[in-house]
Amino acid sequence: MHFAPDTEDTLNFMIDLVNTLPGASRSGTDELAQPAQLTTVLTRHGYSGRFDRDAKELAEVVEARALLRRVWSLAADDAVPLINQMFADANTLPYVTRHDQFGWHLHATESDAPLVERIVGEAAIALADVIRSQEWSRLRECAADDCDGVLADLSRNGSKRFCSVRCGN
Repeated sequence: MHFAPDTEDTLNFMIDLVNTLPGASRSGTDELAQPAQLTTVLTRHGYSGRFDRDAKELAEVVEARALLRRVWSLAADDAVPLINQMFADANTLPYVTRHDQFGWHLHATESDAPLVERIVGEAAIALADVIRSQEWSRLRECAADDCDGVLADLSRNGSKRFCSVRCGN
């Protein structure tokens, strides 16, 4: 199963973001407790645009992380209203762009919009793409008993069950 490259990129970003939660992180602690930790996640995924790098922005992203974790646990029909609300809350007005090493892709909002709006808007686009493709079952919670992590199964046979080698070993 393959989605558009920007959808897969956003799914991977959401997974990394959600998997910073204490029950999902490698360290067992909140790996999004400091603005520098958020910067690390954003840099790893090539996020561009406005970054305030302050406590307010971090708190907004932590709240968005909880929202994304909640959406991940819902059935598709139950997720749709929440995704539609995400579009509205993020003032989403998608446009096609290319920059840096990325080819043509969608941005949900202008690059100077608050970070949380960009994260939530792009997440809503990616999640809507998964729903429209009738592949919601590819978004899963980790099967390890001691892990609260999430994953997107992009494998051909759809058999991925664990968020990392650590959980599936």
